[in-house]
Amino acid sequence: MKGLKLLGFAIGLGLLAVTLLLPGISYAHCPLCVAGAGAGLTLSRLIGLDDSISGVWLAALLGGMVLWSYSWLVRKIGKGSLPILKPLVYLLVFTSTILMFYQFNLVITMEKIYGLHKLTFGIVTGGILFYLVDLINDLIIKIRGKHLFPYQRLATGLGSMIILSYIIYILIGYYI
Repeated sequence: MKGLKLLGFAIGLGLLAVTLLLPGISYAHCPLCVAGAGAGLTLSRLIGLDDSISGVWLAALLGGMVLWSYSWLVRKIGKGSLPILKPLVYLLVFTSTILMFYQFNLVITMEKIYGLHKLTFGIVTGGILFYLVDLINDLIIKIRGKHLFPYQRLATGLGSMIILSYIIYILIGYYI
């Protein structure tokens, strides 16, 4: 088990090094956006926010990584080749992340929200919202032929995660 953790850490560190040393063109979300989600996740853990709010920011980080992966796959196999590719990659990344959290006992199982562990609840709700916001952005761009305003994807993605974090904070503080 310890060897798997070390291997996972080494692979992650290697991918990070390759990403930093060999930057490419970004088509989905810029590296700064994903770094911002990672910073939000780190900050939420450092200041002791609830695991459900940390899960929201982890979902934003995973969502950005999904969009990067999807853009890469589209460049390799072509846009019209598989219409279900984006939701498939999305589900694969989110499901594998949640399963790995349980596999390596990274989920604190003391408190639950609606039957889900708090971190899982945050990842699921944040992931659903991130995906819906991405669909809405795609729809707006398709209908209008352009963005409504500069940095629309960044503003709507970050704004939706902040709003969801506040909603969960209020729910936990007063209702759950």
